[in-house]
Amino acid sequence: MTIASKTKAFALGIAIAAAGATSAFAAEFDFKLHHFLSPKAPAHTKMLEPWAQRIMDASDGRIKIEIFPAMTLGGKPPQLPRQVRDGVVDMAWIVNAYAAGAFPRTEVFELPGVYQGDIGAVNKAMLDMYDDEISKDFKGLVALFQHVHAGQAMHMATDEVHSPADLAGKKIRIPSRTGAWVIEALGASPVQTSVGEIPVALSKKVIDGALIPWEIIPPLKIHEQTKYQIEGPGGKRLGTTSFSVIMNEDRWNSLPADIQQIFIDNSGPDWHAEIGKVWRAADEFGIGVAVKSGNTHIQLTEEEWAKFEEAVAPVVDRWIAEMDEKGIDGRALYDRAVKLVNENMAAN
Repeated sequence: MTIASKTKAFALGIAIAAAGATSAFAAEFDFKLHHFLSPKAPAHTKMLEPWAQRIMDASDGRIKIEIFPAMTLGGKPPQLPRQVRDGVVDMAWIVNAYAAGAFPRTEVFELPGVYQGDIGAVNKAMLDMYDDEISKDFKGLVALFQHVHAGQAMHMATDEVHSPADLAGKKIRIPSRTGAWVIEALGASPVQTSVGEIPVALSKKVIDGALIPWEIIPPLKIHEQTKYQIEGPGGKRLGTTSFSVIMNEDRWNSLPADIQQIFIDNSGPDWHAEIGKVWRAADEFGIGVAVKSGNTHIQLTEEEWAKFEEAVAPVVDRWIAEMDEKGIDGRALYDRAVKLVNENMAAN
C-alpha cells in the first residue's frame, strides 16, 4: 500500500470513528420548534432559547431541541398550530388569536379587566385553568406552557390621547378580534396588519396608531413613526395577547414518562413567573428607547382610565354571549380568570 493509500485509509478510519462517536452521543429525542419572530427578538433570545436549554440540560443530553425562527420552515404564523397537529414540526410557539376561532377559551385572558399590569399573575392563572378548562381548546395538541405579554398599549403617530373621545374616527392597528372589539368600543376603526407591517402602515398614514406593547418598539423602530405612547395607571392596558408553546399530542404521548416529566418540571409555576420577568424587562426597555428618542410616555390618571374601562365594558359581555352560543360558559371563565389574577397579584 502506498503512503497516499495509507493516508487515505487512516483518514477514512478517523471519519468512521468520528461518525460512530457522534452517533453514540446523539440525542434520543430530537424536536423542531418553529416560530414567527426574528432570532434577535427577546421572545427568542430571552425565553425560547433559555427554556429549550433548561430542558436539554435537565435531560443530560437525551433531548435536543432545535429552534427555527422567522417561519424558516415555511408557512405563515396562523398555520403554526396546523403544522404541529399534522406533525410537520414537533413544537411551535404561537399567538393563539392568529388561528382565528381555534382557541376560544384562551381569549378570556385577552379581555379588558383581566390583565391589570402584572404579567406573572396572568401567566399563573393560565396555568391554573389549563387542565380543566383551557386544554379543551387544544385538540391534537399539548400546551407545554402559556403566557401573555405586557398588554396592548397605544402608540399614536401624532395624536395625544387622554379619553375615548380622542380616538374617535382614528384608524388603529389591532392584534386580534378582541382587540378589534376594544377599538370599535372606543369609537375608532380597527385595521388588521401583521406586526412587521406596522412601521410602513404608520409612515403611509394607513393607520393613526397601533395597539401593541412597548417591547416591539426597538426591533421595529416604532418610536420613529410615533410621538406618543399611552397606557393606564400602574401599567394597566386595554387587554393583552395570549401565547402558547405547543407540541403534537401523539408525539407527546409517545415519550416515556421520565422525558415528559422533564418538560413538566421545567415549564411549571417558576417558569411562568420567569417569563413574566422577561416580558416586563423587554417592555421597560422598549419604552425607555421611545422616551430617550423624545417621545412622550402618557400614563393616564385613574379618572381618565375609568372612562376607558366604562367604554370597553361591553366587549366582555359580547365575548360572553358568543361563548354561550358555542356552548361554553363564558361568564364562569371570565369570573374565574379575574379572580385568579387578583389573587395572584395579592400574593406577589
